[in-house]
Amino acid sequence: MADTAIPQLNPPRRILMGPGPSDTHPRVLAALGAPTVGHLDPYFLQVMNETQSMLRQVFRTQNPLTLAVSGTGSAGMETCVVNLIEPGDKMVVCVNGVFGGRMADVAARAGAHVTTTEQLFGEVFSPEQISDVVHRVKPKVVGIVHAETSTGALQPLPEISKIVHEAGALLLVDTVTSLGGTAVEVDAWGLDAVYSGTQKCLSCPPGLAPVTFSPRAIAAIEARKTKVASWYLDMTLVRNYWGQDRAYHHTAPINMNYALHQALAIALEEGLEARFARHLRNHLALKAGLAALGLSYAVKEGQQLPMLNAVLIPAGVDDLKVRQQLLRDFGIEIGGGLGPMKGKTWRIGLMGETSSPRNVLLLLAALERCLGDQGAKFAAGAGVAAANEFYRQNA
Repeated sequence: MADTAIPQLNPPRRILMGPGPSDTHPRVLAALGAPTVGHLDPYFLQVMNETQSMLRQVFRTQNPLTLAVSGTGSAGMETCVVNLIEPGDKMVVCVNGVFGGRMADVAARAGAHVTTTEQLFGEVFSPEQISDVVHRVKPKVVGIVHAETSTGALQPLPEISKIVHEAGALLLVDTVTSLGGTAVEVDAWGLDAVYSGTQKCLSCPPGLAPVTFSPRAIAAIEARKTKVASWYLDMTLVRNYWGQDRAYHHTAPINMNYALHQALAIALEEGLEARFARHLRNHLALKAGLAALGLSYAVKEGQQLPMLNAVLIPAGVDDLKVRQQLLRDFGIEIGGGLGPMKGKTWRIGLMGETSSPRNVLLLLAALERCLGDQGAKFAAGAGVAAANEFYRQNA
């Protein structure tokens, strides 16, 4: 049999404006191609130290147990749940989107007695709703999503955190989409177990999950009567590798850690407040442009994520055809809706490197073409003009 030549990989160049991953800075891509060293090499141990320090700054925490789990954001979710939950523990999970539902599933698999409190997709929880359920259930852990990627809703946390702690429970928070794009104040808000992902506002390829645990959470882990259900994600073991002992646990993804190191450095060089302001400014410009095209948001004012825009699809417009045309003709990826929002919303990401005036204006121009091809009516160039006017007034 003749040998068959294996073609070289040649991925298309896309502008990633969906719900993740986001575009990647050249420095981060270059780090992925840097020479690989051993996972206990002194150079890599120094990279780990620096990465931990930068993660603490981005999470805004002093928590010693702050590290990057070897796995995607979902591994971060499992890490937080399985380390805090023992079989029979009570856990309340707040479900207002796909990822709250996933957290409830993970908790049940870990043996928790799960109580869900629910809101419609696209809505957020009131402190009163959380107070109600925690005083009724008296859980060990309350889990909630800060930035629900499936709906574009931003959940306020400070008052809820106070309620949870007054009830004697721990607060576990999903910040996969929010970290690096809007304020995440782990210490100031009193968050106990927090996980994120690398591929959203940190603009690093998917593959690592930043996590951080408060002293309260560590005390709960150390008071366990049973072993953590996952050996791979057991923080009592993993922390010895990331700590001073450097005890071998698993072979870390060396080059992914290089990439995260550079992504965090870029975020801190920009400055977190400046980075948050950039995400908000581009979100508001996009919003102005979409309004000029007759498009509105699926989430109420004041509850919208600046990095993930959930936009209602106009009547008579084919969801899939628009997304396919954007990808085929313009190289732009946006996301469709999930769950009950499937076919009803587009999810437009402005995360990390993707969040720029160039991308806002390009998308609006391309979207105008796609909507026009399906018979939508608006003044030519209205979206771009409205966004440009916003930028002019908010230079």
